[in-house]
Amino acid sequence: MSFWGARRVLVTGGGGFLGRAILKGLRERGAGAVAAPRSAEVDLRDRAAIRRCLAGTKPDLVVHAAAVVGGIGANRAHPGRFFYENAVMGIDLIEEARRAGVAKLVCLGTICAYPKHTPVPFREEELWNGYPEETNAPYGLAKKMLLVQLQAYRAEYGFDGIFLLPVNLYGPHDNFDLETSHVIPAMIRRFEEAKAAGEAPVTLWGDGSPTREFLYVEDAAEGILAAAERYDGGEPVNLGSGEEIAVRDLAALVARETGYAGAIRWDPSKPNGQPRRRLDVSRAERLFGWRATTPLVEGLKRTVAWYRGSSLRAGS
Repeated sequence: MSFWGARRVLVTGGGGFLGRAILKGLRERGAGAVAAPRSAEVDLRDRAAIRRCLAGTKPDLVVHAAAVVGGIGANRAHPGRFFYENAVMGIDLIEEARRAGVAKLVCLGTICAYPKHTPVPFREEELWNGYPEETNAPYGLAKKMLLVQLQAYRAEYGFDGIFLLPVNLYGPHDNFDLETSHVIPAMIRRFEEAKAAGEAPVTLWGDGSPTREFLYVEDAAEGILAAAERYDGGEPVNLGSGEEIAVRDLAALVARETGYAGAIRWDPSKPNGQPRRRLDVSRAERLFGWRATTPLVEGLKRTVAWYRGSSLRAGS
């Protein structure tokens, strides 16, 4: 509490899915002053706007959670946008934070930065041993360049910037837009809508064989704030649950939690994405004492309940 009470914190992306959970964690910790401007107020693609924001908020600590994100379909449709906007937002924010004398910056990377065929479990040392999976490589590489920048700035300027690699997130307030959402919210929405339509069949991308790891959004926020408080190193750190599930098994689990009993079909003409994902999460526990605590089943129950409540509110 003493760490946070004396600090002025700026959170980019504070209105987003992960940003909401970070702000909740900061409130619970009694952070002294927190600024979380929306993109309409501060365009992070505009360096002058970043400069004005930093001058106005005077943060001691910046958490960079803003990003242009989406599932496989969105990454395939907008590779140029995903590369440019994620790169330029981070590069200019880090540079302006350094110039403004910000004491510490926490930068969030992505699991998509890992090579396509990284040995499981993914260890941080493997980050540079190959090219990312093609469907999301532009996004992953844009984020990975921020790690290079932070390490270079640490070496030349002594700038305290840390880089975290969250795995796929899910939870309340996620993006449920079928054009841009990730796998769990997409499945929840499709199963709920199919159930409302009388158990219509649902067709999912790929063949269901890839594996994924998922991290409940509030656990991710706890890990980010623990790192902000207790980690000052230059090496990247994974944030994940350390548990792996096949997409086919995930679909069955989400169907059960939504009560969907219709047919699930697979479309192998659509990309599977990276073959396997599971993180080695030992570095986070060793360096700043964090480990995920929310089981997948419990997190899914909360997410389904939130989606149903949100849909009812939208309908009314």
